[in-house]
Amino acid sequence: MKALVFTGKQHMEIQDIDKPEVKPNEVRIDTAYAGVCGTDHALYNGLPGSADAVPPIVFGHENSGVISEVGSNADGFKVGDRVTVDPNIYCGKCFYCHTGRPELCDNLSAVGVTRNGGLEESFTAPATNVYPIPDNVSLKDAAVIEPISCAVHGIDLLKLTPYQKALVIGDGFMGQLFAQILQAYGVHQVDLAGIVDEKLALNKEKLGVTNTFNTTRDKLPEDYDVVIEAVGLPQTQQQAVEATRKGAQVLMFGVGKPDAHFEMNTYEIYQKQLTVQGSFINPNAFEDSIALLQSGDLNVDAIISNVFNLDEVEPFLQGKTKGVSKAVVKVGE
Repeated sequence: MKALVFTGKQHMEIQDIDKPEVKPNEVRIDTAYAGVCGTDHALYNGLPGSADAVPPIVFGHENSGVISEVGSNADGFKVGDRVTVDPNIYCGKCFYCHTGRPELCDNLSAVGVTRNGGLEESFTAPATNVYPIPDNVSLKDAAVIEPISCAVHGIDLLKLTPYQKALVIGDGFMGQLFAQILQAYGVHQVDLAGIVDEKLALNKEKLGVTNTFNTTRDKLPEDYDVVIEAVGLPQTQQQAVEATRKGAQVLMFGVGKPDAHFEMNTYEIYQKQLTVQGSFINPNAFEDSIALLQSGDLNVDAIISNVFNLDEVEPFLQGKTKGVSKAVVKVGE
């Protein structure tokens, strides 16, 4: 079968490899679509993701497809089921798993990071990580349930109420997702800041955002109850703290470089009684994410900008493909 194999730092090859064997507790999935995200960019450039990717490996931790084989102990599934996969596999025995924080697992592994994922025609996954897709959710949309679940986990770490004013900094795919999810969770005003006028206009005119700001020319207000930073740059992280009013919560979601730092006014943290919260991966968030898609509260099709073939993935990861907000790869039929 055809697979896009990461063979070493900044190098991938389309190879013909054997279909994976299915263990008793697994299912095999014929891939329909696989998403490509910032984690894949990091892994391609030799940086860590949720775990280290040791080549040769097939990326594709965001995926959807159809089950083609069911292991002998994988109850509840049948050939032909449309599914998506939570890629993160927790050990269940470390300190963090035992204290209800599996996302911090000391022995985390992941489909598409430490074992082959969706950028091949068929891949396997533990049945415990596989989720059926509702009939009204397309396989293309289902390929982005994993990033939705990461945003949902971030939202779950906050205390949200309808009276709040929220600001999302970052008009990439994740920032636009956050803007929609905050509305779905009942926040009455959600504003979006970014650098691309077309994206900002789309979110204000069609996706329910109240106000938009282009940070290349607009000063951000400083009166928000909730600020979500979805960029990962020191300057936008600093802006996130500065955009708060007293009692606010700041979610640092954007993934910065491992050696990056930003400055905070410690008196402001104290005087405003701010909560500054990190967010890592997506524990126990797939059911809510699927429900958001099924209900129609999320319009992800409007913010998926590109559908690639396998041979278009590496040029994208190399930065040669411009104007991409979110790309999914059509792997199978």
